[in-house]
Amino acid sequence: MLISSAFAQTAPAAAAEAGLMGSLTSMLPLVLMFVVLYFIMIRPQMKRQKEHRAMIDALAKGDEVATAGGLLGKVAGLSEGYLQLEIAPGVQVQVQRSAVAQVLPKGTVK
Repeated sequence: MLISSAFAQTAPAAAAEAGLMGSLTSMLPLVLMFVVLYFIMIRPQMKRQKEHRAMIDALAKGDEVATAGGLLGKVAGLSEGYLQLEIAPGVQVQVQRSAVAQVLPKGTVK
């Protein structure tokens, strides 16, 4: 039952260091999960949004497109947020630019 006074005085300091390390190691899985989530989900989604925005900005009159709703047609006119889509000869509908899902190769829509 002999405890040196030096050991007894350093015990609280050692416990405080262990508490700090314990809190850091308990937060490590949370930080790792966020990093994995960023590289697996967030970053690819941001890349797809950037590509879609570039595609929409590059639309020109005469391009053949497919909308998110399934309409196929030629771009007959462009404005700031909308475009005129000719889905049949003489039939034009107005859709939002963001509704364009993809630009089709020339000759797809007849």
